[in-house]
Amino acid sequence: MNLIGISINHKTSPLELREAVHLTRNEIVEFIPQLRKSLLSDGVVISTCNRTEIFGFPLFQSLDSQPLIQTLIDFKPKLGIKPEHFSRYFSCGAVKHIFSVAAGIDSMIIGDSQILGQVKESFEISEDLEFSGSVLRRIFDTATKVGKRAIKETTIGEGAVTVSYAAVQVVEKIFANLEKKSALVIGAGETGELAAVHLRDKGVGKIAISNRTIERAEKLSEKVHGEIIPFQFLNEQLHNFDIIISATSSDDFIITLKDVQTVMKKRKGSPIVMMDIAVPRDIDPEVKKIDNVFYHDMDSLKVIVDQNLQKRKDQLPMVNKIIIEELVGFFGWYNSLDVVPTIKTMRSFFEEIRNDELEKIKHKLNDDDFAKVEDMTRRMIGRLLHNPTVKLREYAETGSNIKEVTDNTVILKELFNLNDRPPHEEKKNIEEKVEEK
Repeated sequence: MNLIGISINHKTSPLELREAVHLTRNEIVEFIPQLRKSLLSDGVVISTCNRTEIFGFPLFQSLDSQPLIQTLIDFKPKLGIKPEHFSRYFSCGAVKHIFSVAAGIDSMIIGDSQILGQVKESFEISEDLEFSGSVLRRIFDTATKVGKRAIKETTIGEGAVTVSYAAVQVVEKIFANLEKKSALVIGAGETGELAAVHLRDKGVGKIAISNRTIERAEKLSEKVHGEIIPFQFLNEQLHNFDIIISATSSDDFIITLKDVQTVMKKRKGSPIVMMDIAVPRDIDPEVKKIDNVFYHDMDSLKVIVDQNLQKRKDQLPMVNKIIIEELVGFFGWYNSLDVVPTIKTMRSFFEEIRNDELEKIKHKLNDDDFAKVEDMTRRMIGRLLHNPTVKLREYAETGSNIKEVTDNTVILKELFNLNDRPPHEEKKNIEEKVEEK
């Protein structure tokens, strides 16, 4: 298979270079015609926050991936990007890499739950632009199957592996019914935003955002359908919330021990969860000594994250087993494409002989007798060709004895003079083979 691919990702380059070559959907739509013009007959461009990859079938026989790299660099010029920042993939290795990406095991965070959807969306762009052939379609259909199997058959995507999500999962364990709880997120940066989004997704009844910069607070509150607590009035409002998650960049404590003591008096001892996911810390750790205050900071949450990451790593052998199974199945299908035209031509050859012989006796038999002879000869040809057809497909699909299959195909053509058949009888184009199969 002459599939080739390139990838610039978190393993091969620093963040600033990955950001430089990142392609938006509109840019991918603009970029694909350039690939189609001189490099690929069909292909896919995948671009996420941690990777930009191009896979496809070359227009010409050359398997040199350098032109792909250069075309991307020319499209997104950035000083410092070099060919060594790219991984290169060919044939089986390229297919395996696509499967690994779809399964989430090639991501910066093992078991990334978003990548499968991003892979599917990337292929849909190729389909929309008619840049996807049948073999490529089969590859990405199988990649989707791999991703779904990994989710269903393993726990590769389970457990919080970010501090923001770990904080929310701990909250979920403390409070059984989040719909009746209220949450305050202090800090509207990336970490705070993730925490707010996770709270929203978990169905927390009420979410409020507090941030020194009111514009950022407004933007995040709109995203999570929450309200805004002005930062200068923060301490006056703390007692109104069951959950407080703080993630600012303050140098000093935002919430002191005295603040929380006052809060608990106003709450009359009602439990409160306080998650400090800031570095340095926003909440005085001494608050954990107060009754009914459930306090966690980065250290305790990181223990949870590390445990979950290890659990995901333990699932890698099972996911790799799924990938290998689907690789075998895919290449079995692909190998069988070579025998499909020969099988069709062979069956057509015997069918023509049958029809010729039937034509010779047609005028000698009445309609009922002719129908019986026609049915008998059809079944006879079917039985004669059944085993050769099954065996050819079987050998090709297992990938074993592929040289023998190729040799036997040649012998079949010579034995029955199939090479002299009119060109339209034997479809050599790979797309036509797929349709026949």
